[in-house]
Amino acid sequence: MYASREDIGYDFGDDSKVGSKPIKPNPNIDGGWAWMIVFSSFLVHILIMGSQMALGILNMEWLEEFNQSRGLTAWVSSLSMGITLIVGPFIGLFISMCGCRTTAIIGGILNALGWILSAYASNVHYLFLTFGVTAGIGSGMVYLPAVVMVGQYFQNRRALAQGLSTTGTGFGAFLMTALLKYLCTEFGWRNAMFIQGAISLNLCVCGALMRPLSPKELREKYVVGNDSEENRAKALSHSTETIKSNGVLGEEPEKKEEAANEEVLGSVQHIEIGGKSGSERSMYGLRLFKTVSQLTVTVRKGFALWYSSYFGAASLFTNRVFVAFIIWALFAYSSFVIPFIHLPEIVKQYKLSRQDNVFPLTSIIAIVHIFGKVILGIISDLPCISTWNVFLMANFTLVTCILTLPLMQTYIGLAVVCALIGFSSGYFSLMPVVTEDLVGTKHLANAYGIIICANGISALFGPPFAGWIYDITQKYDFSFYIAGLLYMVGIIFLLIQPCIQKKQSREKSTEEAQVQLQEPKCSCTQ
Repeated sequence: MYASREDIGYDFGDDSKVGSKPIKPNPNIDGGWAWMIVFSSFLVHILIMGSQMALGILNMEWLEEFNQSRGLTAWVSSLSMGITLIVGPFIGLFISMCGCRTTAIIGGILNALGWILSAYASNVHYLFLTFGVTAGIGSGMVYLPAVVMVGQYFQNRRALAQGLSTTGTGFGAFLMTALLKYLCTEFGWRNAMFIQGAISLNLCVCGALMRPLSPKELREKYVVGNDSEENRAKALSHSTETIKSNGVLGEEPEKKEEAANEEVLGSVQHIEIGGKSGSERSMYGLRLFKTVSQLTVTVRKGFALWYSSYFGAASLFTNRVFVAFIIWALFAYSSFVIPFIHLPEIVKQYKLSRQDNVFPLTSIIAIVHIFGKVILGIISDLPCISTWNVFLMANFTLVTCILTLPLMQTYIGLAVVCALIGFSSGYFSLMPVVTEDLVGTKHLANAYGIIICANGISALFGPPFAGWIYDITQKYDFSFYIAGLLYMVGIIFLLIQPCIQKKQSREKSTEEAQVQLQEPKCSCTQ
């Protein structure tokens, strides 16, 4: 997780008091304001992930407006989707320096600006910059803090909180599809994007709700009414380690920095008091020097945290199963994204627009996706069920649906397949659990960030690839067939690598046993 000076603060207070009086459980951990954080994250998923799942509506408008190839036009949507996830590791740098609240507010402004500027697009290449890059980076700057803050505010109910917040993706895809279709019909796509940009300013409100935890609240997060010395010491140690690992200055550097700041402040105050002898220019110069020095320390510490967090995670790539998981992620997410971008045009080609206007196929995927997340999560929590097996079965179901989709040319057939796609894609809620099983809790944050980045690369290249295949074959059939086959390759990697790892562990244990048997036994004489 990420934290910053804003999120954590500097002052620990008097630590000696921790041993003298019990720390009361904080009502904002697993309750209180924590549910406002869940609500904020839920709205972020609606406004960002939901609107991205509805971009197929705008993709049709852009094809008619600019008369460009489907492969080129699809880059607009894929850039926005891909960059939102790819920039996650880099947005961590902003969170380390500025905090989740500030990062989210800036991201909300940037996202809204991208939508509004896109309303004045004169060609597709203009949309690459305004919507793909600008709105995509803004989305990433809001999305990551929304996920991080839920983890900071919840201890015992974290899985429930994350599950509730991520259901906003399904609700958002349903609501935003209907909203964008209505706005495009009534006002045109340009005014629709302008209005959506105004709506996206609510992301700033969501960011403002992300109130940072104080250091006292962070300590109380790990103490739930236990008054023993051991538990208090463990809590204090855990809190201290958390704050140090999140890039906040240690106790001694903090004191040195405070002393330096007090010295500069003293100089400034001396000049303010003795203003008759000093000049105002010197006073402003010292104030500027103090501000710049504080900013420099913040940037340096934040960059050091970000660098050690991600580039220090190279040991993860020695885990072959995790590497196979990354390869799977590079192929998997595109198979989920491609239907959202190209289904509206497929419906138009099959002359099913009348039925689709009543209940869009993308909305069917979105609604069933919500239930899929909940049901698959409940099934995987059963003691007799393996989460890994549920994860693999959902993947097999999804790839089968992707390969079957081109064979369906009626609305009922497409609706059934889309419902299965929505349900099986609920395995996204299992990804953090599977990742933790592979790398452990210690490396979960870094490993999951890498997986999300791989999903972003998949979303970046998937829709343009499908459009490019259509430009060559004049059919979407081969796009789904090739995407499904590549997805199957990723699943095969998931199946093969655990077997190889088990075989290697057996061979290693056999070699160690042989070495122990060959070692000469020493005889001791009394």
